[in-house]
Amino acid sequence: MKRIELERITKSFGAGRSAVRAVDDVSLAIEPEEFFFLLGPSGCGKTTLLRVIAGLTAPTAGRVLLGGRDVTGVAIERRNTAMVFQSYALWPHMTVRQNVEFGPRMRGVGRAERRALAAASLGRVRMADFAARRPNELSGGQQQRVALARALAARPDCLLLDEPLSNLDAKLRLQMRTELRQLVKASGTTAVYVTHDQKEALSMADRMAVMDTGRVVQVGRPTEVYDRPATRFVADFLGEANFLSGRVAPGAPGRVETPVGPVHVAPDRCPPAGSAVTCCVRPERIRQVSCAQPAAPGAASLPATVEALTYLGDTRQYLCRLRDGSAWKVLALGAAAGEAAPGSGVVLHFAAADVAVLTE
Repeated sequence: MKRIELERITKSFGAGRSAVRAVDDVSLAIEPEEFFFLLGPSGCGKTTLLRVIAGLTAPTAGRVLLGGRDVTGVAIERRNTAMVFQSYALWPHMTVRQNVEFGPRMRGVGRAERRALAAASLGRVRMADFAARRPNELSGGQQQRVALARALAARPDCLLLDEPLSNLDAKLRLQMRTELRQLVKASGTTAVYVTHDQKEALSMADRMAVMDTGRVVQVGRPTEVYDRPATRFVADFLGEANFLSGRVAPGAPGRVETPVGPVHVAPDRCPPAGSAVTCCVRPERIRQVSCAQPAAPGAASLPATVEALTYLGDTRQYLCRLRDGSAWKVLALGAAAGEAAPGSGVVLHFAAADVAVLTE
């Protein structure tokens, strides 16, 4: 399968002062057989970038290379890519089998071979028994499988997916995450998946690029991006996060002085003494304890007051107010940490390894 390389891709719409730069100088390398995600809020440029890879949109500047070949000016039908759209884009007047055969037929594949390709693709997505039905006779999840089977039957070098699960209900979307990842990985194709859903990206991606206002702000494996966000935007967008500003203490590696007390961070992730930083801590990394219980060596210990408690079934979410007035969220599994009533005083403990240090 093909390596995808984007070299300084820019895409602007409009001209002069009214021009909008949807993609701004993006360079990426996506490895063969990698399941790569473009993640970001609506309007960040991720779908435009996917369309540039597909050949549906021409870049204003930059190059697209597939397997080392410059395809920037190559028509979409000559790139050997396949796209799964948010709306599935199935032909309503065709049967499921005819939809899946469409790509191979357009490439001149013979009738017997394209029948075999369609049968194999439908079998892979467990839709072989529905081959004679039309799209309007299928559920949303079944249509999604057919759209994927149609893309895979084209035997693409690159599979491009534009929020393919967004039209499904929450329960089916959760079920399809694992199923879709297994199908894509089993196909052996290089895949690029666009989504604004953080949990989709975290649970399915080999690597991801987080985008904001047309630019890629961080690239990495899901665990890297979640645990070590490069910017406050990434930390805030990718799940819940608590922030506390401070300054690195002189003569004490890994110690940040803040308005509510010292915070210990991993020394190898700490900038020089005197640097202004923002400490980022995920709610699930915090232990909320009674005021009498001491912190473990090297852990932060921040006094707080519980303001609200939200019961979420398997978890409890606490809203705690620190002494400087900032609000922090704490997530506790079930009844593991007991229950602190609103108005009670607590201490928030978290280890140095659980603090991401932001310098922007």
